[in-house]
Amino acid sequence: MSDQPVDPNRRNLLAITCGVGAVGGVAAAVPFVSSFQPSERARAAGAPVEVDISGLQPSQQLTVEWRGKPVWIVRRTPEQLAELPKLDPELADPNSLRHPDEFTPEFARNTWRSRKPEYLVVVGICTHLGCSPIDKFTPGPQPSLPNDWQGGFLCPCHGSTFDMAGRVFKNKPAPDNLEVPPYAFLSDTRLIIGTDKAPA
Repeated sequence: MSDQPVDPNRRNLLAITCGVGAVGGVAAAVPFVSSFQPSERARAAGAPVEVDISGLQPSQQLTVEWRGKPVWIVRRTPEQLAELPKLDPELADPNSLRHPDEFTPEFARNTWRSRKPEYLVVVGICTHLGCSPIDKFTPGPQPSLPNDWQGGFLCPCHGSTFDMAGRVFKNKPAPDNLEVPPYAFLSDTRLIIGTDKAPA
């Protein structure tokens, strides 16, 4: 071991270099470690979504995003509701008994597939290959639709058709009705999507 005194300048330079290296290492590690945490957007993607439906008029549709999926809220007319029971013989699963736990929560296992007859709330993704159907609410003959069309949804990708309750017609590629997400009404003009219980 050398008995020569240590140069104070060299000692300071060494300490500063070590300090800068440590700070740099921590700075480099922080983004890496934080990448293990879900982002704000990712956390919000699974959170319930509140929706104001006060401006929704009869036969209008509102689309919101929940968990990265489009959710349609449709205010149905009395005429549209009156047609639903008449369509049962033409539907593949009129009572939503096929895979009910996956596509139709218990509260929606009724003629309207909803909590309130007036409002339909469904995920706007076809159960065939995940395409997004388009609304065809106007009744009557139209391209790609039957002459006795009473209103509903058409998937333009492969021709699946759904009625105003999101129920799929027979002999179509889609195997199931449109999914009803969990939701609840907070008031007459607000609902929450992502939970089937209104906050106390």
